[in-house]
Amino acid sequence: MSGRGRGRGGDVYRNKYGKGRGRGRGEKSRRRGMPRGLGSGYTSGGDTGIRSAAMRRGNETELRQLLQRIDGAGYPAYKDMIGTWVFSSFSLIIDHVQSDPFAPPSRARVRVDTQEAGFPKALHANKIRTVALCDRITREFWRNAHGRLDEQAGCGGGSGGWGSSKGGNINIEQPGQHVLERTSCVFSDGCWELRFTVALPAQGRSIEGLRALARLCDELPPVVRQSAFYDRFDIKELEEYILSVEDQEHLRNVSLKQGNLVAFIRNGAILPRLSGANDGPMNPLDAIPFTSPSHMEKQFRLPSGRLVAGMGIEPGVTLIVGGGFHGKSTVLQALEVGVYNHIPGDGREFVVTDPTGVKIRSEDGRNVQNVNISPFINNLPFNHNTSKFSTSDASGSTSQAANIMEAIEMECKLMLMDEDVCATNFMIRDQRMQSLVRKEKEPITPLIARIRTLYERVGVSTILVIGGAGDYFDVADRVVMMDSYRISDVTAEAMQIARTLPSTLGEVSEVDNSVFDALLSRYVDPRSISSLRSGGKGKVVAKTRHSVEFGEVELDLSCVEQIVDKSQARAIGDSIVFLADMLLHDMPVHKAIQRLEGEFDKDGLDILSPLGPQGIYARPRRFEISAALNRLRGAKFMFKQ
Repeated sequence: MSGRGRGRGGDVYRNKYGKGRGRGRGEKSRRRGMPRGLGSGYTSGGDTGIRSAAMRRGNETELRQLLQRIDGAGYPAYKDMIGTWVFSSFSLIIDHVQSDPFAPPSRARVRVDTQEAGFPKALHANKIRTVALCDRITREFWRNAHGRLDEQAGCGGGSGGWGSSKGGNINIEQPGQHVLERTSCVFSDGCWELRFTVALPAQGRSIEGLRALARLCDELPPVVRQSAFYDRFDIKELEEYILSVEDQEHLRNVSLKQGNLVAFIRNGAILPRLSGANDGPMNPLDAIPFTSPSHMEKQFRLPSGRLVAGMGIEPGVTLIVGGGFHGKSTVLQALEVGVYNHIPGDGREFVVTDPTGVKIRSEDGRNVQNVNISPFINNLPFNHNTSKFSTSDASGSTSQAANIMEAIEMECKLMLMDEDVCATNFMIRDQRMQSLVRKEKEPITPLIARIRTLYERVGVSTILVIGGAGDYFDVADRVVMMDSYRISDVTAEAMQIARTLPSTLGEVSEVDNSVFDALLSRYVDPRSISSLRSGGKGKVVAKTRHSVEFGEVELDLSCVEQIVDKSQARAIGDSIVFLADMLLHDMPVHKAIQRLEGEFDKDGLDILSPLGPQGIYARPRRFEISAALNRLRGAKFMFKQ
C-alpha cells in the first residue's frame, strides 16, 4: 500500500474531492488532535507517525535502559517510548501511549523486512494471496500473544483496586471463520507490519517499567518470531491455506460466471454450525455432509489444480422447500456468508455465492429515508408518497420493500430470503384475504407478483426458503427440497403439482416491463452526517458487530446479517464519516460508495483512520456500508433530477 492520503484530513483527498461543505474532514480531524497535513506526510512504510516530530529512534538496548529508568515514575513518562526501536530481526514502533492505566491500550506495530521474514514471493504474488497470508500471520500472532497475557491484566484498564498491578496485555484483532482483508497485518514497502495494542503495566499510576520491559523486550520477540517468520510455519499447511483461499476467490469471481451460476455448494461441505453462539463447524461425525443432486452437479478446475464438484444454482428463482428442522435455513445461512472466503476446515470452504448477493428480510421499526418502494407499495392512506417514502418506524412490509430497493440501488444481482424473517403480507396474499380486502384497498403488491419481473427485467435472481406457500411454484425456475438434511431436486414434481392444483391467487402477474424503470439516484446531505457525528464528542465507536455508536445516535445493524466481524462494523462507521467528508458532495450514494471501494483497492483501509495506522479494520462490502448509511437516523437523503 502506498502512503497516499493516509489518515483523515489528508491533503491528497481534499485536493482530489474538494473540501466539502460545512465542517470538513480536515477541520474535524485537527479538532481531534491530528496534525495538519498528516495525510500527505504519513506513509505506512516509514518510521513517521502521529507524533513524527517528537518520535525518537533507538535500539533494543536503549529501550531496555529507558524502561528501567522510568520504573516507578508517573504514568506520563511512558510517552518517552513513542518512536521506533530496532531489534535484531524486527522494528518495534510505538505510535500512541495511553493516557493512564485505565484508558484504552497503547498502539504499537512490528515491522519485519520481507527478506528477514523469508516468505517466498509466490505466497504473496497477488492481492488475494497477500490477504490470505496476512490473515494467517494475524491468527498466529493472536494465538501466541494470547498465551502470554498477564492474569492480572485488564483490557487496557486495570482490574482490582486502585493500587493494584494492572496492564501487560499484548493483543491483536482475533479473526473468526472468515478470511477478510484486515489492517491488523499488512504488507507495505517491502515489510510485513503487524498492528496490535499493549496495555502498559502500572501499579496505581506508577509505571511498572520492569514488567513493561519483560513484555516488550523478552516476551514480544518470541511472539513475533513464531508469527511472522516463514521458517516457523508448517510449510505445506501454510501453502494449502493460501491456495484454498485463492481457489475460493476464483470460484466465486470467475467460475460462477463461467458456469452461469449464482451459487455453488461443494460436495462434502459441512454446513451446520456448532451453535448459534459458535460459528465453528459441527463435528463431522454428527453432521451430514452436503451432496448435490446428480443432474445439478457442476465441476470446476481451480488455479491450484484442485477439482471441486457440487451443486450449482443457476440464475432465476430458486425455492428451497422442506419440513421444519430439515435444514432449509442452514443451507441459506451458508449461502449468505458464501460472499466471503473461509479458513480451511471451516466446512463451508467452496460454498460460494455471487459477490453481490444480499440477505433480504423485514425489519420492523427501521429508519427509511426517501426510498422509492412504489414497485411494491402504493396508495397508502393520506396519499403518502411511496416513490419518495420516508418513515422512522417502518412496518414489516415497508421495511422489506425498502431493503430490496436499496439493494438494487447498489447493483445487487442476487437476493437471499427466508420466509421465517419476511413479512407474510409482503410475500403473498391468499384468495380468501383477497376476497375480503379488495385489491383497490390493499397498498401492497406482494413479492410473488414481482419476483419474475425482478429477474427478467432487472436481472436480480432470488433464492428463497419457503415452507408454507406452494403458490411460489408458479414463479420458480427450480425447486430443491431438504429432507433430513439431504437435498434433492423436486422441480418436476413441484411443476406437476402446480398444473394439477392451479393457484387461486389473482396476484401472480405477468412480467411488468416498466415497474422498475426510471428509478432516480439518491443523494445524501453530508452536513446531516457531520451534525450527527458532532454529538457525543464526535465519537464513532463499534460496540459490537451489529451496533455502532455514531455521535449520540445508536446505529442498529442487527438485521444486516452479512456483517460477520466487529472490525467490519468499525470500518463501516468510519466509512460513513469518510463518505460525508470526501465523497458525498454532489455524488449519488451508490456512486460515492463505489468510489470508496476503489480507494480501498488502491490505498487500503488505512484511509479511514483518524489516527494513522491502526489494526482495527476489516473490509466491508458496499452493500453493508449502504445498509448502515440507510439506517442512520438523521441522515438526510434526497432525489435530484
